Amino acid sequence: MLLEPTIDKLHELRLANMADAWQQQQRDAKVGALSFDERFSLLVDAEHQARDNRRLTRLLKDAQLRIPQACVEDVESGPSRGIEKALLRQLGSCTWVTEHLNVLICGATGVGKSYLACALGQSACRKGLRVLYRRVPRLLDELALARADGSYARLLAKLAKVKIVVLDDWGLGTLKDAQRHDLLEVLEDRYGRASTVVTSQLPSANWHAWIGDPTLADAILDRLVNNAYKLDLKGNSRRKGQPEPTT
Repeated sequence: MLLEPTIDKLHELRLANMADAWQQQQRDAKVGALSFDERFSLLVDAEHQARDNRRLTRLLKDAQLRIPQACVEDVESGPSRGIEKALLRQLGSCTWVTEHLNVLICGATGVGKSYLACALGQSACRKGLRVLYRRVPRLLDELALARADGSYARLLAKLAKVKIVVLDDWGLGTLKDAQRHDLLEVLEDRYGRASTVVTSQLPSANWHAWIGDPTLADAILDRLVNNAYKLDLKGNSRRKGQPEPTT
């Protein structure tokens, strides 16, 4: 029989999932009733699905989402939450990423900002887009270390290539002058080329004051706010026993 040599060739061609699916077909008597085209289609589907799953696993691992299991389908919407179902569906489609728009999510602690941001990141990963999650304080530390060890330009280039950067906990603490410049560099590289998601307990009207330096604040916010969807999440803290794990 040609079964074993063909299986070996499929493995050599790195089509292991197609090989496994073919072996399963040999053990299923019902498959014999299918036409050649139907059986071949099932083999191709098995390989395609497996590769999609591997790609999603890799993208989610690289994204380092704080809540990797977050998904848009589980986000509660409606007037009481500050986000309408139609807008949530639109954001979940990731069309805003192709348009290089940003998403700014504000609200009190516990209302679901981080969960929504991670859900948008997960949707993007499902569509094959590269995502990277960072808390702003951690990102600023990484940039400072990169400047010290000579890898600053390489880190900026890495951030610029990612389709979505999720910046969580924007507005915490006090910025130093070098950190203001770092934020400007990151956002300048991404402006008009990629998308950024920001979450903040601080209302966006107060971001200018938080940044501190008026000139740099104007430059940073011009690249972040003017081409963005702005969401103000509402509701009680969802850490008090409700199912949506949030920040």
